[in-house]
Parts: sequence; structure tokens; C-alpha cells
Amino acid sequence: MAQPLPAAAGEPRDEVDLVVQAWQRERPDLDTAPMEVLSRVTRLARHLDRLRRSAFAAHGLESWEFDVLAALRRAGDPYRLSPGQLLRETMVTSGTMTNRVDRLVGRGLVGRESHPGDRRGVLVTLTEAGRLAVDAALADLLAAEREILAGLPTDQHDQLARSLRSLLLPYRAE
Repeated sequence: MAQPLPAAAGEPRDEVDLVVQAWQRERPDLDTAPMEVLSRVTRLARHLDRLRRSAFAAHGLESWEFDVLAALRRAGDPYRLSPGQLLRETMVTSGTMTNRVDRLVGRGLVGRESHPGDRRGVLVTLTEAGRLAVDAALADLLAAEREILAGLPTDQHDQLARSLRSLLLPYRAE
């Protein structure tokens, strides 16, 4: 059974150290090593979620609105995708996407146009207002995320990115 990595002498301890220590005391028969990483990932995700919501709210956006607008922006000029492409990009159901597009159309952040290659199809397009909003929110988000990572040396940042990629690869969308 792997043993959790204790904080080095003089190294600050966080709340996860205390949780792991308590579980080791109460259940010494269990390997608590995964908590050393994944409980920290979960807690960091909560902080990141709050940070993201704040960055988006500063530009009048909800997280889901940013996700749709960002998918359209990443598509490149002319910034349009079919509803099916948006579903794959944002990983929501078709009913949810229809509702989201309707709401974004109502706010003037996206539009709908006929699909030139399919008479029955429609394309969702990013409006200028949508592009300005997503660009500004992204710039603020990246600045805040840089602050979170500022304490990591470049080599640790790169190693963390590679390690997290390895953990996520089995879950990638097909």
C-alpha cells in the first residue's frame, strides 16, 4: 500500500494534509494516497470555478454563456457552428443547447442563419457583441489563472500540465 507524501519539515500544510491524516488515523487499513492529489484537484477546481464565474460576471456572462461563445470564437472566422458541433464542444444535451442558443440570441450575443449546405439546417453565429464579450472575459480569466499558477516554476507548471493531460486522456470525448 502506497503511503501518502507527508509535508516536508517546515513546509506549509493545507487542509488536505489534515483530512488525510485524520483518515490515516481512523482507517489505517486504507491507502489514502489518491487523496493527496485528487482532493487537492477538487478543491482547486472549486476555487477555479469561483474565479471563472467572477471573471465572466464582470462581463455580464454566465459560465455556460462563455462556453458557447468561446466555442464559436475558437471556430475562427466566420465564427459559426452547427448546433451539433456546439453540442460536441460544450458537452450538453440538444434540448439544453436549444435553450442556451435561444437565450443568447435574445441577448444579441449570437444569431442564427440558414446552413448553406443544408436547407433544413441552421448555423449559430457569433455576433460582434458576443465576440467582444467573450474576448474580454477570456483576457480577464487568463490573467486570474496566471496568478493561480504564479507560484509554480515553469518546469513544475509544464510537468503538472503533462501529468493532468495523462489523467484526462482516458475521458476524452470521441
